[in-house]
Amino acid sequence: MLSLHSLDSFLFSLSRILCTPFAIFIQIQGCIICLVLALGWALAARVRNREIKQMTDNMKNGNSLSFLCHDINELEHSNQVNLPRVTVVMPLKGFGEHNLHNWRSQITSLYGGPVEFLFVVESTEDPAYRAVSRLILEFEDSVDAKIIVAGLSTTCSQKIHNQLVGVQKMHKHSKYVLFLDDDVRVHPGSIGALTREMEKKPEIFIQTGYPLDLPSGSLGSYCIYEYHMPCSMGFATGGKTFFLWGGCMMMHADDFRQDRYGLVSGLKNGGYSDDMTLAAIAGAHKRLISSPPVAVFPHPLASDLNFGRYWNYLRKQTFVLESYITNVNWLMNRALFAFHSWASWGFVTPYFMALIHVVAALRFYNQPYSFEESPYTSVGLVLVTILAVCTLVELLSMWNLTRIEVQLCNMLSPEAPQLSLASFNWCLVFVAMLVDNFLYPISAVRSHFSQCINWSGIRYYLKDGKISKIERTQRSKDMGPVFTDLGGKHLYGKKGFPTRSSFLGSLLRSLAQWHQPKKFDN
Repeated sequence: MLSLHSLDSFLFSLSRILCTPFAIFIQIQGCIICLVLALGWALAARVRNREIKQMTDNMKNGNSLSFLCHDINELEHSNQVNLPRVTVVMPLKGFGEHNLHNWRSQITSLYGGPVEFLFVVESTEDPAYRAVSRLILEFEDSVDAKIIVAGLSTTCSQKIHNQLVGVQKMHKHSKYVLFLDDDVRVHPGSIGALTREMEKKPEIFIQTGYPLDLPSGSLGSYCIYEYHMPCSMGFATGGKTFFLWGGCMMMHADDFRQDRYGLVSGLKNGGYSDDMTLAAIAGAHKRLISSPPVAVFPHPLASDLNFGRYWNYLRKQTFVLESYITNVNWLMNRALFAFHSWASWGFVTPYFMALIHVVAALRFYNQPYSFEESPYTSVGLVLVTILAVCTLVELLSMWNLTRIEVQLCNMLSPEAPQLSLASFNWCLVFVAMLVDNFLYPISAVRSHFSQCINWSGIRYYLKDGKISKIERTQRSKDMGPVFTDLGGKHLYGKKGFPTRSSFLGSLLRSLAQWHQPKKFDN
């Protein structure tokens, strides 16, 4: 049996190994990743803060409606009557705790031009159908809204199928079509702001935005918040961007009517991800994607969002990289796969090294060993200190961007309950950073080798980057999810609920599917 002294010697030796040039490089690399993220969030905060300042200045100059428009003259009737017609298409799946609030925010827009709202469901059995029907009945005298039953998809994802059916049903005079996810809580002036940018810059192919996740308190919800935060800097450019979020996309309606660039056929024939497909088309034809600074939307996460649902969500996100429409798109996805996996574990690894350094230091300073007798070196503590400082800078930058986006959302929706950072647990944010980055490469590799995914009770199989097979989970079986991952929406009626599963159960099942996919296909 090893003595305590032998274990200490091993620990000190391990700490010394982690002070070799290559190990130091890995730890410094982690610090650099922290600082790069901090810089990106600082630049994003600057763009959002500039918008806050402009709105504040406008209010000081007498424009109390600056949350709708910077120039109050644009709100005059003579300008409003000339605004273009917009069709808002909302593909729905299930019904959860935040949906009704989100839908109300969408259909009570203060856009001054003609606008219609199309809620699209796959069938009347979807719990969303009855809830939306009641909502439409409530606003039937003031809002042009209708619900459309799209039927089941056979060649693409159900979401894309719903979107395309909505486009087919849109008004023949609509100039723009706006796709909104049902978990998006828009501001009163959001549709007007997006339309205004499209009118000013006709060269814009797609206008997009990004959600501001509001964690519900669970570790899973903080992991999702942390997962989205690095991407948020790509949307806070105040204009041109290469990123696209499917939860908010405004496009020219004629692009769909004419199937310009083959976007309809690209989506319909094997399309899995709407935003990745459209971003690939935009890149291939050098078309502009834009994200205005006001396009940030509160996204409250489900109060019962557990770790298992986070894992399912992460699996869907990494699975997106397996879909593509061109060879260049495939190459870009592979590069993103490699870079994100490297950055994730490059971020996490130094913290495991730092833990060894800290434990070694504690053992050393609590034992009666002299410096001459012990192989311990204090270089490890220096590296730990550097990493701690870089982590603090990163968390402060993340906090600052979140604070500014919360303030911006409050200004853009002055009538809504005010958002606050008071409930944020920044210790859990740090833990979520480690957990999410550790799991990302595992999920990405799992997605690469499986080539199939269960999305809201529907199993999609990919071949050559496109959906080749679709199977639907029967409600009576216990393999399908009861809830969607983020919003906690009920996918089924009260009868036939599948049983609830834990994260460990989900992970074990994923591993079993990996080795025996046929057993779990039905």
